[in-house]
Amino acid sequence: MQEIGTNFFHYCPNCGSQLVTYENNFKLHCTFCDFVLYHNIAAAVAVIFKFENQILFTVRNVDPDKGKWDLPGGFIDPNETAEEAACREIKEELGLTIQPSDLKYHTTAPNNYLYRNVAYRTMDIFFECNLSSKHIHIAAADEIKQLLWVPISDIDLNQIGFSSIRKVIGCLL
Repeated sequence: MQEIGTNFFHYCPNCGSQLVTYENNFKLHCTFCDFVLYHNIAAAVAVIFKFENQILFTVRNVDPDKGKWDLPGGFIDPNETAEEAACREIKEELGLTIQPSDLKYHTTAPNNYLYRNVAYRTMDIFFECNLSSKHIHIAAADEIKQLLWVPISDIDLNQIGFSSIRKVIGCLL
């Protein structure tokens, strides 16, 4: 697991003091003003699209894990259910309209998302969705470089960027 460490936050966001510590690698505590900030997990969704014996992967166009395989999805916004977030993310990334009823809950897996030198811990929520066609296009070229339909028997876990996705896809092999 990627450690956040005290080198990422040098000042208290409340008083500006440098007397900050990290307890258990998720609790920022200022010993000067007694301010506490918990760096809790963020919720994210991913959709395993299946067509016949193939799974749809995206190739990331941005860091973290630029160039690695990913699943369509993203972070859950405030006041949004996991299903709503999955449908919104799929619309944004692939231009595909799906409904919450199209999604089948699969599992969850913890992950670390290193963004601009801050390790965000996530709880990734995975759904499955079967498609009747594999004609999908990229709607978010800034995020997605390429789409790959990969037969389940040909999946190379070393091509997958995030540990949570490797774990979940590995269970399907």
